[in-house]
Amino acid sequence: MPSQSAPPKFPSFDEFRALPEIQQRDVYNNIVSLVLSLHARVEALEAQLAKNSSNSSKPPSSDGHKKPPQTKSSRQPSGKKTGGQPGHKGSSLSQVENPDKIIVHPVASCDDCGASLADVKVDGVEKRQVFDLPPLNLIVTEHQAEQKTCTCGCVTTAAFPPEATAPVQYGPWVQALVVYLSVYQFLPYGRLKEFFSELFGVKLSPATMKRMLALASTKTASTVEKIKRAITSSTLAHFDETGMRIEQSLHWLHSHSTGLLTFYAISCFRGAKAMLEIGILPKFRGKAIHDAWAPYYIFEDCVHFLCNAHHLRELTFVFEQHREKWAGRMHALLLEIHRAVYEYKQSGKEALSRYLLEKFEAEYSQIITAGKKLHTHRGEPEQTGQRGRKKQHKGKNLLDRLDGNRDQVLGFMRDFSIPFTNNLAEGDIRMQKVKQKISGCFRTRAGANVFAHLRSYISTARKQGHPTLGAIHAALVNQPLALA
Repeated sequence: MPSQSAPPKFPSFDEFRALPEIQQRDVYNNIVSLVLSLHARVEALEAQLAKNSSNSSKPPSSDGHKKPPQTKSSRQPSGKKTGGQPGHKGSSLSQVENPDKIIVHPVASCDDCGASLADVKVDGVEKRQVFDLPPLNLIVTEHQAEQKTCTCGCVTTAAFPPEATAPVQYGPWVQALVVYLSVYQFLPYGRLKEFFSELFGVKLSPATMKRMLALASTKTASTVEKIKRAITSSTLAHFDETGMRIEQSLHWLHSHSTGLLTFYAISCFRGAKAMLEIGILPKFRGKAIHDAWAPYYIFEDCVHFLCNAHHLRELTFVFEQHREKWAGRMHALLLEIHRAVYEYKQSGKEALSRYLLEKFEAEYSQIITAGKKLHTHRGEPEQTGQRGRKKQHKGKNLLDRLDGNRDQVLGFMRDFSIPFTNNLAEGDIRMQKVKQKISGCFRTRAGANVFAHLRSYISTARKQGHPTLGAIHAALVNQPLALA
């Protein structure tokens, strides 16, 4: 049982009245101090309980069955109805001119009188087409290499194709499908084994599938290395990281993204040590979009910009939980600037008007001033420990960040190439969490590295419009896509 401190003892009212005045003052001060301490503790616990995915950086999975009462989205309603918009070219199943198979259904007798129509000329036909799969069976191709003996006595054997490296093996399409289902669709080995057994009558062992993934990783190695170099030399990139369970311990998956490229890396570390180990940020000279985590700022050769999706969630929490009005005003202002930038972009303009820039900057400063005034009157909680920085209210921490990094917060307003959020990186990293939910943790570091490597190739191929299965197959036949 955890040890619990005994509740403080205070004199009764009669005992208090009987105390000298100086002791009464001490008792009173102790009671006030205890009440303030308990109030601060209750406030902190309530704030902790109030956090969810809509007002903090907690993932939606942490909400459990107690979902937020109402979904809060930063997106503004477009006013359009759901579904296809006017002018949208729809797509639906339609008949083909040359079907693979035609089955004729003859008319035998009249539906009315029952007379035979077997010898009557056909007036016309009504066509209906059914799209379906053929029976799924593996095709076994036997390669026979001729052997011939020369007059000199040398026996020469014809060369086998690259996919025939052993007396028996699975071909590149089977291997590509295993990689596709495991790395892209996140099926664990058990379900993959069941899938191939039921559809093709093939019993693939986990060891065989593991070798297929390792082979695909090897054959995409040069492409993934080029992707890494391309991101390092890009003018703008997004960065994020998330925890992953590997070998029953916490590791970290780091993502590095642009609109057309993705690179993932696994590390035992989360912070600067991992970033130095991976090697992208130390050489990056462009615009870095991230979530204001301190280790990113160690790299001073790039220009930093912050994710405003994080700010909106934190502002929501401070406004709703701590009733700080400045946070609600800042939330509204950031969305107003975001809408203005979007409208200017849609109209083909490359910058906001000088009037809007000055207006938004003045409003931003006014809100910061109001927040500082509030916290000056409010005061800060007492320091409970002896080490570290003095503890501040969450609202004060957020206020200081928005004040000290205003150029990084408002970068999207001054430079239209800078996005409002870091959603690109968060979207790229979200699917890796889905993999962990479906398949559980990685049993080996090597397996996790293979997964991260192949996801880099697949994610980049997807961003550039290539079919996933085809991209994997191309790599397995020694023709990986030139994605960088």
